[in-house]
Amino acid sequence: IEAGLTTDIYFVKTRDVLEADGRLEVPVVAEIFARKGGVFAGLPEVVRLLDGHGVEVHSLGEGDSFEAKEVLMRISGPYAAFGMYETVILGMLASSTGWATAARECVKAACGKPVLSFGARHVHPAVAPVMERAAVVAGGCAGASCILGAKLAGIEPKGTIPHAAILISGDTVRLAKIYDEVLEEGEPRLILVDTFKDEAEESLRVAEALGEKLSGVRLDTPSERGGVSPDLVREVRYRLDIAGFGHVSIVASGGLNPEAISRLAEAGVDSFGVGSYIAHATPRDMTMDIKVVDGKPVAKRGRFPGITENPRLARVL
Repeated sequence: IEAGLTTDIYFVKTRDVLEADGRLEVPVVAEIFARKGGVFAGLPEVVRLLDGHGVEVHSLGEGDSFEAKEVLMRISGPYAAFGMYETVILGMLASSTGWATAARECVKAACGKPVLSFGARHVHPAVAPVMERAAVVAGGCAGASCILGAKLAGIEPKGTIPHAAILISGDTVRLAKIYDEVLEEGEPRLILVDTFKDEAEESLRVAEALGEKLSGVRLDTPSERGGVSPDLVREVRYRLDIAGFGHVSIVASGGLNPEAISRLAEAGVDSFGVGSYIAHATPRDMTMDIKVVDGKPVAKRGRFPGITENPRLARVL
């Protein structure tokens, strides 16, 4: 990235042409905006990239909501210091902002109940940690399953055992007992209960086996069997309660979106694992405009020359 190998070739050509013209070091002011509102994210990466290049950066804060075409970031300095990085700066902000916006939608729908980002399996591993970090730090997710993503967000990764472990073991209760034995003290005992038997039946079997040690059960019922529905959640909750396991929480996952999260939260789900909705979020299209050249206001047609004031921007570099 720093070598310019991930930028568009035309910015390298721009550098060469301006250098030949003797104008590469001209001081400029560039502004970045998005065509659609969202939740701003990706700022630390941009700051890390530009640090030491002799530029001044003003920006919204990580996790700030913004409106369409609001100025999100302003970069001032010699064009040579940052011009070649336009592609990667916009890409960093576009992707992270898209993920953060989707995560915030899920968090809002959960009405205060925790949402964990489980999206790493849906994207290339090179970008999965960045996605998970954006979902936590800017989007408001309470945790992430991707190890490096959680570390980048300053937290420990969260997650329980997958269906693969239960399928190989052959019985949910058997594996739950072994899981309890090998898991460190303080780690929540969360068990999947949709692998072999009816979810309510399996929840009771696991609860009876682990007792007070059981933190919660996770419902990940596939779409082939109707998915995780409000009625299913209500039944599981009811059966656990009347059997004396009111302390056992219910976690839902599997193709969730804000609408489903809202319904399930009302039905009694205590926390959510969201993957594809966050991972597949549409990036927010970002545009960088040169607005001042050598102290003089400029702009291409359709834009207003000079700095666009935004009192919400703060200096970050």
